[in-house]
Amino acid sequence: MPIRPELRNFYPIDWPQLSAVIRFERAGGRCERCGRPHGHIIVCLDDGSWYDVQADAWRTDRGQTLRSVPDLSSARLSVPILATCHREHDPSRNGDADLAAWCQRCHLEHDRPEHLRRRRLTYLRRRAIGDLFLGTYPAI
Repeated sequence: MPIRPELRNFYPIDWPQLSAVIRFERAGGRCERCGRPHGHIIVCLDDGSWYDVQADAWRTDRGQTLRSVPDLSSARLSVPILATCHREHDPSRNGDADLAAWCQRCHLEHDRPEHLRRRRLTYLRRRAIGDLFLGTYPAI
């Protein structure tokens, strides 16, 4: 995920190297939440389960092994890419326990409440600017 310009100063100057250490040395090139391998083509389903070629098993969206083969009607190919994420959404905290190596799916799932909060603030800000310059909105 790209770093927002207003937050760039919170990241250390060696962020690319730190990110690579977290993703490939500590996590071994696999998502620390669900276990998906970085850059490999995998088969995944709409419910988040996926096929782990190395273990020859189907896994849930959290990485647990499934006991039976799921319904494959929604199967598709995917290439997970790992990103280094801040667990607490605080870019100024870059300790080992504050960072995680997650695939896009896990990262978006983790960030969903924060994205909804920011979206609400953006809507409120736009409405306030509209009220300030354009007058009140018509009653619906």
